Amino acid sequence: MTVTFLSSLTRISDLATEPYEIVRLAKAHWATGDYVVGEITGPRNRQLQFELTSGRMIQALRGDCVVGALGSRAATLEATGSWMDISGDEMHAMTSAGLFGKVTSLSTLIPSVTRLDYQGHVVRNGEKVRMADFAIRGDGRFAVPTVLIVGTSMSSGKTTTGRLVVHELERMGRKAIGAKLTGAGRYRDILSFRDAGAEAVFDFVDAGLPSTVVPEDDFRHAIRPLLNHIHNLGPDFVVVEAGASPLEPYNGAAAIEELGEQNIRCKILCALDPYAVVGVEKAFGLEPDLVTGPATSTSAAIDLVRRLSGVEGLNVMDPESLPVLRDVLKRTLRL
Repeated sequence: MTVTFLSSLTRISDLATEPYEIVRLAKAHWATGDYVVGEITGPRNRQLQFELTSGRMIQALRGDCVVGALGSRAATLEATGSWMDISGDEMHAMTSAGLFGKVTSLSTLIPSVTRLDYQGHVVRNGEKVRMADFAIRGDGRFAVPTVLIVGTSMSSGKTTTGRLVVHELERMGRKAIGAKLTGAGRYRDILSFRDAGAEAVFDFVDAGLPSTVVPEDDFRHAIRPLLNHIHNLGPDFVVVEAGASPLEPYNGAAAIEELGEQNIRCKILCALDPYAVVGVEKAFGLEPDLVTGPATSTSAAIDLVRRLSGVEGLNVMDPESLPVLRDVLKRTLRL
């Protein structure tokens, strides 16, 4: 009996409880967000890990099948590729969350990617089952005071900073919701916001997107109902992580526009190095209230951030810095 795992990109669906068929479709009928099944063909190695709908990681084996979704990725430090690059049956798991496509560029920091054979699309009543079928629906406004966390690149400390911001707001007795609006699907990042005390957590997967490397109009159409849903839950604040950086092809700039300048009360920039702070400031016109991340790992780095950009840096990994973070939140959020 073949073992079939449901990756975390299926967490918004009913695939765990309702029957479906697996049907091979010609590539002309494929699209972003389609649920598909892949059989693992690569040799066993530490890369054969998949994230389940609960966020738990499992070690898969050759011959196992995984249900994921077709999409695209444009990671600066890991892998780039798309389902549109697939030729034949071979495809790759571009993230452990089940983002399927063909990797066309791989960082030397990543030893390999998981190879799969396309088995077919998830189908019901002759129709493809898609992430968009389970997306949050609605129409309306978004007017929630927002803490916006952006980065100079991936792996710049955004999730760590967001988790601490949520925790500090919770300690101050405020109801906060955590959201990740851009990036490539991975559940454990946003789950860490819930662990820190967020009343609820959401990301673009809830909007029906496997990643936000999609046309801008498609992104805006998908993300607006999600923002309206968060608004209707009535939080005091929403802590928003914009995955990657605003200048990468993940629609970060569009996400910031959809949040609305009038709603963004606090802007935190997570940077890999002090010079990257200046780069994002000049290229994107962002004026952060605070800089965190590896660029603030030492007092020398913090001094350099201040000298280059005029912005205060804070090493949020240092417990002694948390009162300063709390003061920044109180000032910018008018608590």
